[in-house]
Amino acid sequence: MADRLLARRVLETEAEAIRALVPRLDERFDRAVTLLRDCRGRVILTGMGKSGLICRKIAATLTSTGTAAYFLHPAEAIHGDLGVIRSEDTVVALSYSGETDEILRLLETIRRLGATLIALTGAPRSTLALAADIALDCSVAEEACPMNLVPTASTTAALALGDALAMSLLVEKGFREEDFVSLHPGGRLGRRLMRVETVMHAGPECPTVSGRATMRDVIYEMSSKGLGMTCVVDDDGALLGLITDGDLRRHMDRSSNIMERRAEDVMTRSPIAVSPSMLAAEALNIMEQRKITALVVVRGTPPQVAGVVHLHDLWPTGLF
Repeated sequence: MADRLLARRVLETEAEAIRALVPRLDERFDRAVTLLRDCRGRVILTGMGKSGLICRKIAATLTSTGTAAYFLHPAEAIHGDLGVIRSEDTVVALSYSGETDEILRLLETIRRLGATLIALTGAPRSTLALAADIALDCSVAEEACPMNLVPTASTTAALALGDALAMSLLVEKGFREEDFVSLHPGGRLGRRLMRVETVMHAGPECPTVSGRATMRDVIYEMSSKGLGMTCVVDDDGALLGLITDGDLRRHMDRSSNIMERRAEDVMTRSPIAVSPSMLAAEALNIMEQRKITALVVVRGTPPQVAGVVHLHDLWPTGLF
């Protein structure tokens, strides 16, 4: 029971540390976001110990949302790595005390090079805060540690403030779902946001016949493309209809002279069509709801056939 009470106190203390940041979001925060947005170089984060670990996470979040960000270990910096800093860069330095020796040793070089400095600190009147172009206050009333020693609430507050900067910057830069997918092609989030156009059969791989095509041509096109269907288009490539294996079987049952007919006589008119920008997950849902195995992908007006997405194309994506 005592362990549970302590755990509850830790969580409450850290939650309160984050809540206390909200009223401190003023014009300095806005200016920090503007500096990061307008940075012509890279965003370089630096911090010692646990602050360094927080910096690594903030750098990773910035990088994954379209801002080139790197972690610079301050101890390594003063032993040769300072060369990575350029005048067009913005340095984000994290030090709760604002007096971390390794961080303070970087100040002269940052100023000499003309790089911009943003400080995240728990001491607004510290050496680091006063030297920075902008200092953001991430102080906490107490640590969650029972001895008030181990950095816990302070690191949580710094991480949350870093996330707030990253998400505000994301919006300022107009970062979109499409951009996120391009930076996360192998992850589950990337797969969830994958677009139809990335998995569809297009160009020579897309089965198409004209409305005047013979059934022999229709069957050949369906067999050679291996999707169990073909689009029927007019002379300009606009979608007229769709023929599937099922359509052929049904017409064979009803008519003995199906081979004498044309594609436009057999096709299903006004088939379900989707946009290339539709999420692959949405396309999969349509197929499951309609109990079909393929969708025509179209763009423009009148709708031009851009490709075909098949149920089998979605298996390797991990959407199943």
